[in-house]
Amino acid sequence: MSENLNGAVAVITGASSGIGRATARRLSAAGATVALIARREDRLQELATQVRAEGGTALVIGADLTDADSAHTAIERVVTELGRVDTLVNAAGTMLNGPSDESPLEEWDQMIDINLRGLLYVTKAALPHLLEAAQSNSRTVADVVNISSVSGRVAAAGVAVYTATKFAVTSATEAWRQEYTTRNVRFSVIEPGRTESELFDQKEGAAEGFTSMFGEVEALHAEDVAEAAAFIVTSPRRVAVNEIVIRPTDQP
Repeated sequence: MSENLNGAVAVITGASSGIGRATARRLSAAGATVALIARREDRLQELATQVRAEGGTALVIGADLTDADSAHTAIERVVTELGRVDTLVNAAGTMLNGPSDESPLEEWDQMIDINLRGLLYVTKAALPHLLEAAQSNSRTVADVVNISSVSGRVAAAGVAVYTATKFAVTSATEAWRQEYTTRNVRFSVIEPGRTESELFDQKEGAAEGFTSMFGEVEALHAEDVAEAAAFIVTSPRRVAVNEIVIRPTDQP
């Protein structure tokens, strides 16, 4: 991708809140047409209205990406309505941590489905279109940016399944990077530390558990992570940013 995103189509999953929402606005500001995908379509419509008010173009797609057919249909709709896919940012995720002996299996399944299966399904559906965009001429690249976590690098007590999903995202991204680097598709992973988002609101005690482990921390803003994503996808063709770890200054 060139240093600006004019003419590019960027697909952002998990765009209804947090890092996904901030990334959609940031890539739109860089010139991309953004396809917003999440389950909460009402939230997406609000974001699309904001993007358009700021001079951007947005397509809203309500979809449950934990269903392979739904993920495929969502990507095909992007291609039908916007013509191409140049960038995919997988930002959908959930975090339901707690003692393993007390955690319901349903919560484990939910993290595996959203954090991992959904990412796999969307990436699989988008790959043919990313490859087509990347090979349209020798000066073009396509990008996949996967939002993992520092929990995808370092395991900790009480986060076993969340960590497992994020380790999987990080390792899959590296394997894909090696597989597609000679075909002009850049795969990158961002691993944020504590970030202001709805993740810590999804289960009672999550924020307190983090504080007991690391102390009081001034959290990253979602926009900080979005800026990292924008840096990756606006880098010159010769530059492949494989991995960015971004922690709050206060987080050990």
